[in-house]
Amino acid sequence: MIPHRVVIATLIVTLLSGCFTLGPDYRRQTIDTPDAWPAPTSAALVPEEWWRDYRDPALDALIQEALGHNADLRLAIARVDEARASLGVARADQWPGVSANGSASRTRASEDTALSVTPGTDPIYNNVRATLDASYEIDFWGKYRRATEAARAELLATQFNRDAVRLALIAEVSRGYFNLRALDAQVAITKRTVSSRVASLALQRKRFESGVASELELRQVEAETAAAQALLPALETQLARQETALSVLLGRSPRAIVGSAPERGAAIEALTVPPAVPAGLPSDLLEHRPDLQQAEQQLIAANARIGQAKAAYFPSISLTGLLGGESTKLIDLFTAPARIWQVSGSAAQTVFDAGRTGSRVKAAKAREQQALAQYQSAIQNAFRDTLDALVAQRKARETLDAEQARVAALQRALDLARLRYQNGVSSQLDVLDAERGLLAAKLNRIEAQRAQLAATADLFKALGGGWESDHRSVEQTASAVGAGG
Repeated sequence: MIPHRVVIATLIVTLLSGCFTLGPDYRRQTIDTPDAWPAPTSAALVPEEWWRDYRDPALDALIQEALGHNADLRLAIARVDEARASLGVARADQWPGVSANGSASRTRASEDTALSVTPGTDPIYNNVRATLDASYEIDFWGKYRRATEAARAELLATQFNRDAVRLALIAEVSRGYFNLRALDAQVAITKRTVSSRVASLALQRKRFESGVASELELRQVEAETAAAQALLPALETQLARQETALSVLLGRSPRAIVGSAPERGAAIEALTVPPAVPAGLPSDLLEHRPDLQQAEQQLIAANARIGQAKAAYFPSISLTGLLGGESTKLIDLFTAPARIWQVSGSAAQTVFDAGRTGSRVKAAKAREQQALAQYQSAIQNAFRDTLDALVAQRKARETLDAEQARVAALQRALDLARLRYQNGVSSQLDVLDAERGLLAAKLNRIEAQRAQLAATADLFKALGGGWESDHRSVEQTASAVGAGG
């Protein structure tokens, strides 16, 4: 039996190993954030599935398809799985390693050497051995605890990266869908305009042939008809490209990309524009944007790696032991006389390594400074994105209002031009000018509607998506996986 004093001493040393952890400990950076956004906000909350506020089931279905099949998101999820496994490896280093070993041999000893067997003794003998071997490097300086801390932060970073990829994917699918519906509307308007002008051209040709209209008027109508027809191929090309781009974003197979177009739902004019952004301080970005949380977790990991590198300056203290049996007969292997055990300790201290440890510590500190710079840059970019999105949303609304007023005015102008032409007060050219202006205005109005919808998606993305996200549960999950580290 192993002596109690040895067991007690081992437990004392193990408990003392939790008393030292080499620094530095992470302290969150102080961020100089503004007191308020330079734009009014409402008090409404942004739901986690914020895209449903557009109230288009087709868009909802496309986003769900993308979340299930997009290659970039599946890659991010796989990286989370890898990081979780790496955390398991780091945690395992904090525990003893135990292995079962067994061996059996049959040996003949020499009878003609200085160490020959005693005469009359059988030189052929068997040996059977079975042991449980344990080894444990005491984490006296916190090397493995720092490694676990870094691995846990890296796991959180990959989880927040997954959330960032997910958020960007939802925004991109939304923008792609808005582009698609806008191009659908522009193609439809252009086709109606072409049909109307083809009919007008046929009527004008009859008027010319009967001598009522001049050739100048006929050629003007022909030119305007050709101009409208020339718009259509370019719009249809953009539409085909947008369908392909959206299908790829959805993660569809090559057969599906070629064989079917993305589903459509509400017309661009019927899509609901979500309400204004929620009220809150700019510092909320630090809690809501997954890319900022990812950058901070990477900084935490780099900070922990410094303590891990510093541990190499101090002795490595290890315990080893075995318990088992050894006998010449298998049947006697687990009897009391065959029992064997051993407990031992060792310490190793590097005396000279040509500055290798110091260089590793410097490299770890340099990586921590890189992570700090990346974190600060991510914060700056986050505020830039949000300010740009706030301005874009406000100006898109103003642009749409102006374009709607322009369409109404040009529609009235076209009605008056046609009336004056029918009464012989003005020429056909006035009607054609009004038609041309109205077509351009309608196309611009659709573009303004698309821009307004896209601006709201960009703003949700800039703010970190839904404010009811499960980032706390993510941290709890990671803490549970890394508990005891």
